[in-house]
Amino acid sequence: MSSTLCLMVLMSVMGCGELITVTTPQKFVTVTVGGTALLQCNFVTSQDTTTSLTIQWNFASSSMAAAQQVYYYQSGKDVIGESYENRLKPPSDPSTRNASITISNMQPSDAGMYTCEVHNLPDVDGKTEATIIVNVLEKPSLPFCAVHGDVESGHLVTLTCHSEHGSPTPLYTWTRLDQTKTRKPVLGRDEYFTKTGKLEFRNISQFQFGEYMCNASNAVGFSTCTTELSPEVEDGVIAGAVIGALLGCVLIILVVWFIAHTIKKHRYKTVKDTEASEMKRSTQQAQGASDAVPMATTSSNLHAEGEDPQA
Repeated sequence: MSSTLCLMVLMSVMGCGELITVTTPQKFVTVTVGGTALLQCNFVTSQDTTTSLTIQWNFASSSMAAAQQVYYYQSGKDVIGESYENRLKPPSDPSTRNASITISNMQPSDAGMYTCEVHNLPDVDGKTEATIIVNVLEKPSLPFCAVHGDVESGHLVTLTCHSEHGSPTPLYTWTRLDQTKTRKPVLGRDEYFTKTGKLEFRNISQFQFGEYMCNASNAVGFSTCTTELSPEVEDGVIAGAVIGALLGCVLIILVVWFIAHTIKKHRYKTVKDTEASEMKRSTQQAQGASDAVPMATTSSNLHAEGEDPQA
């Protein structure tokens, strides 16, 4: 009777006991972008050897249709997923009941749930899995500030601010800056907090015109952008600016024409002066030649008069 009871107890223990147990000391892991995540996984098996040991790490996220394999170990061989090559460090010695892995250069796309699954035949029952939730924190990217609406007194004007990247999701703070970059109240507050990044002026006045700064921040850091809230230029001012530009062009053309005309006139005068000088020189030479002819005639007459008495 006693032997039968002992056999029943032994069978009960063998049938219902957990033959393998997989655990992790961490349920959540938080790391910044570019950092390294240590995913710890330990197991206890009833077998003395690990020759039939298999270790598999899987990853799943809300953006994925199905889980993907990160790492697989069997018979002393490692298989690392393509997107984790050169980033994943496998367990140093699985025979020590340690199935932990290390992933470097973590990115926002690496955030999600990681599952460590261990089997060691003939241990196939028990708690064979452990999960870890990984969060990857990222500083907000440089936000983009914009102004929407007619910036005129009495109109609805909206300022928007948005960062494309950041984890956790950034919170936005608007402040107003004066000429010395000193912060001034916004809508009666020292700082205006918003989750959407929007700042609305339902009935804007000229006293609210000026420079505004948006600060996008989360647990990792912050980034800022600024925008100018100033009244729009009226059509008359635009027309005046266009006319002024045209008049400026006309003035430039007149100045260029005047300079060209002056240079041309100066060249014409120089040519005329040169021609006059040459003409005067020619005239003087002609007069000198004509004066020489009468003098020669007079000498001949005087010589003839001297010879007449001898005759």
